[in-house]
Amino acid sequence: MWIALTIFALGLAYVIVTYNSLVSLRNRAKNAWSDIDVQLKRRHDLIPNLVAVVQGYASHEKTVFDDVARLRARAMGLQSSSQREDVENEIAAAIKTIFAIAENYPELKADKNFRQLQSQLAEIEDHIQYARRYYNAVVRDLNNKCEMFPSGLVASLAGFGRLPYFQAENDARGPVRVEMNGGDSGEIRIA
Repeated sequence: MWIALTIFALGLAYVIVTYNSLVSLRNRAKNAWSDIDVQLKRRHDLIPNLVAVVQGYASHEKTVFDDVARLRARAMGLQSSSQREDVENEIAAAIKTIFAIAENYPELKADKNFRQLQSQLAEIEDHIQYARRYYNAVVRDLNNKCEMFPSGLVASLAGFGRLPYFQAENDARGPVRVEMNGGDSGEIRIA
């Protein structure tokens, strides 16, 4: 009888410890996503200023500015992490395009406000990458626990599931190519 009671107590202790570690990982993942969200909002707050500064020098690049404003508004309205990830990758590519446009305007590159915004955005991008790496590490740990035996049994009984990774699209990983269309029209397209 003592052996059965000891085995039961050890099994119960394992279930409790595993459940608590799953809860801890889920909460860390939520917190890590919140950290990403804070940095994305900081980036969103800088976008109108960046567009205003660049527009003062390159007003004929209206298509790009409209795209950035549209993407920013769309991203701010999304709650789903997978949908938000796609839009945020598009925003990152659009910001790269704005900086590529700035290369054609030496006066803009020398502008104090532009340089300050560029520096702030670079810092925010670094923070986003750090937060993304941390989030993905926590998600990896949670997903491993949900898939491995015997912790996977506890996870499925307790209703824990896999979480998605937050990764850059293949296009966002590489350099941005800017194509000028229509000669003097000034229309550009992210390729």
